[in-house]
Amino acid sequence: MQKRNTYTEIEDFLTDESFQLWILSKVDEQGWEEWTLENLHRAKLVESARLLLLAMKVDEANLSQNEIHLALESTWLKIKEKEDLKKNYTKSKIIFIRKYWLTGVAASLLFCLFSFWIYNSNNVKSNKVTYNELIDSSYEGLVEQTNNSDKPQIITLSDGSSVLLQPDSKLSYPKIFTGNERKVYLSGEGFFEISKNPNKPFFVYANEIITKVVGTSFRVRAYSDQPNIEVLVRTGKVRIISNKLISNSEKEEVVLLPNQALRFLRSDLTFNKITNITEDKTFAGSVGNIEQLSFEFTDIPVEQIFKTIEQAYLVNIDFPENKLKDCHLTTSLSDQPLSEKLKIICKSIGNETTFEMNGNQIIIFSQGCN
Repeated sequence: MQKRNTYTEIEDFLTDESFQLWILSKVDEQGWEEWTLENLHRAKLVESARLLLLAMKVDEANLSQNEIHLALESTWLKIKEKEDLKKNYTKSKIIFIRKYWLTGVAASLLFCLFSFWIYNSNNVKSNKVTYNELIDSSYEGLVEQTNNSDKPQIITLSDGSSVLLQPDSKLSYPKIFTGNERKVYLSGEGFFEISKNPNKPFFVYANEIITKVVGTSFRVRAYSDQPNIEVLVRTGKVRIISNKLISNSEKEEVVLLPNQALRFLRSDLTFNKITNITEDKTFAGSVGNIEQLSFEFTDIPVEQIFKTIEQAYLVNIDFPENKLKDCHLTTSLSDQPLSEKLKIICKSIGNETTFEMNGNQIIIFSQGCN
């Protein structure tokens, strides 16, 4: 039996070096994430220990040297006053009192410094949630994908969902979705096409808002240096709420349907719903190919279908043109992630047609259509 199976207090976790390494450095050599999932009755203790451990990482720069000096000087004056009041005690009693007050005052000073840091943090950041804060709040071991190129990049998640990640953006997500929720964390802009799973809702955490869906397609634009967060729905329905990390948010929920959008004002934490994006110049001008092109095909050449996908996702598709030149398909690919679109096409072509994806390069293997 592992030692941690006997932990019953927060202090047990705080003094465990492997736990500290997991929380502070995200190095899970001892399998803490798996252990927590298997011991849900201890999850509350783990969460409390994690929050306390992160809170104890006080940046020394939060207090100036002058502030620290004044606090210490005031403390020692209080100690001297207490000692003067007890001058008639015996020497041993005075020593005892000195040690007692030193310990108490030191604890009080630490508490005051910690409270001062918490106060500043809440007042400075109460209206802002950073990407790093979102990542730190997650238990899951996450993979981070950053798009440093000048073109969008396709990310395929373990559930088949796809994300078209724009330049100067990054997405963190688990290798495999576990539990009864699917969570990802975005900084920047991404177009999401979510694989349907009513029993396992999908959440996109982006700055101060959370977008919840079951199976749909939508765009989220949430740059850390921009004043607003934008969500635009192409298909399906999404629910948007403010993140619980915001201390003074009203916890409003907004529901968006196709061709509706939301602009979240970060300065005052307000939701501005746009029911017709064509009437909003900003949204109307930002709609991309993937949101405009139709994926409903009736007796259309396979080559043309591939070209439509290339235009929408800015990918390259390599396929045997001679073998597929006479192939026509009638199919609906709307509201499907990219990988699912390709599966449907390959199945419709038949003859054991398959595909491979390597980043933005797609290769189709086929001996021709049925």
